[in-house]
Amino acid sequence: MSFNDILSIAMLGGMLAFIFIGFPIAFTLLFIALVLGSIGIGVNITFSLAYLQIFGTMKDDILPAVPLFIFMGYMTEQAGLMNRLFGSMRQIMAPLNGSLFLAVLLTATIFAMATGIVGAAVTVLGIMAGPMMIKAGYDEKLSAGAIAAGGTLGILIPPSVMLVVMGPTLGVPVNQLYGAAMAPGFMLAVCYATYCVARSYVTPRVGPPLPIEEQVGSAIEIVHEFVVGVLPLCLLIVATLGSILSGLATPTEAASCGAVGATILALAYRKLSLGTLKNAAMATVVTSSMVLLLAVASNVFGAVFTQLGGAAIITDVVTSIPVSDMWKLVIIMAIIFALGWPFEWPAIVLVFLPIFTPIVLQLDLGLTKPELLLWFGVLVAVNLQTAYLSPPVAMSAYFLKNVVPQWSLKSIYRGMGQFMVIQIVFLIALLMWPSLVLWVPSVLK
Repeated sequence: MSFNDILSIAMLGGMLAFIFIGFPIAFTLLFIALVLGSIGIGVNITFSLAYLQIFGTMKDDILPAVPLFIFMGYMTEQAGLMNRLFGSMRQIMAPLNGSLFLAVLLTATIFAMATGIVGAAVTVLGIMAGPMMIKAGYDEKLSAGAIAAGGTLGILIPPSVMLVVMGPTLGVPVNQLYGAAMAPGFMLAVCYATYCVARSYVTPRVGPPLPIEEQVGSAIEIVHEFVVGVLPLCLLIVATLGSILSGLATPTEAASCGAVGATILALAYRKLSLGTLKNAAMATVVTSSMVLLLAVASNVFGAVFTQLGGAAIITDVVTSIPVSDMWKLVIIMAIIFALGWPFEWPAIVLVFLPIFTPIVLQLDLGLTKPELLLWFGVLVAVNLQTAYLSPPVAMSAYFLKNVVPQWSLKSIYRGMGQFMVIQIVFLIALLMWPSLVLWVPSVLK
């Protein structure tokens, strides 16, 4: 093993050590890359690589979509559109067993198409639905699991910010990746809803219908709730996503229209104010800065790591394992699942995905290169969504505990565990049947 090989291994070990201690990920990546790169390949080459990677990242015409989609999500949240959407769904589903479960999951699914921000979705759903579920006597564990699982759908369902970042990382068009993720995202939401409704009808005390006095009285009122509370946001989402999937607009163009549309909706609902605009803008700047700085830092880290030979070492180790190519992919998925506990998705997508992608491309799984990359990208997205629900880290649990303190962490974890089982089964199904992922992109071609 050469000196540079040792340095590349030290880069990975140092990164994990510093991040576990609590150092910011982006600055850790830059520091390790510049210091160890200067030792291994020289100061001039290291800083030249850093300059080229920073310049190349800033020239990427997809990344401007990130702050625009984030602003669209925060604006819809600040404007109270999620509250209105949930209220409408609650009234429409009121007579059914598990009506609040359905309202939460339908709201989460629709709102996931307006924002890919997991923390915001889980928090707002918890604030809105948690007290209602407690008052209605809903099962504590299943209620917590439904809110946490529904909130994580924003990772998978377009226009997920993670998929926007993942597209250039994998080297696939974002509209194709959106198409690949759309069917699995909706199928997973249906699986959640089916499980909750089945539990509510088998054991009615788990999720009773809303009391008669809380139900809307007439069909006209229900239609009004749908037209006012659901239809406008759905039209905005259809226009934004439809233009991307059909190829009529780039993700950046569609995101800009979505951001303007969300602002207009806030104005129409009389929720637009200077304070609302300021809050959405500030939250967008904070979140976007984190993602984009991490994109720059991870590209610099990846370039130095590859130049030192670290990527080749990992590729050789994984490909030399005496198992079938499908099991090698399963091993990679297991590693990503484990990484999802301590790391947020930007670190995994931007740092580790470029390391694993060359390995995946060497696997003979009966797919073309574009199909393989799309399939792998969606598998990673579902995998990371599962990690959001898996103890001991499971950030969704802490988001939910903060806004519904009546629920213990133990109950929240047990509730999320039920939905994590659904996700793992679903991930296995995607591994066995790639067509579940690839049929929408094949139609869009």
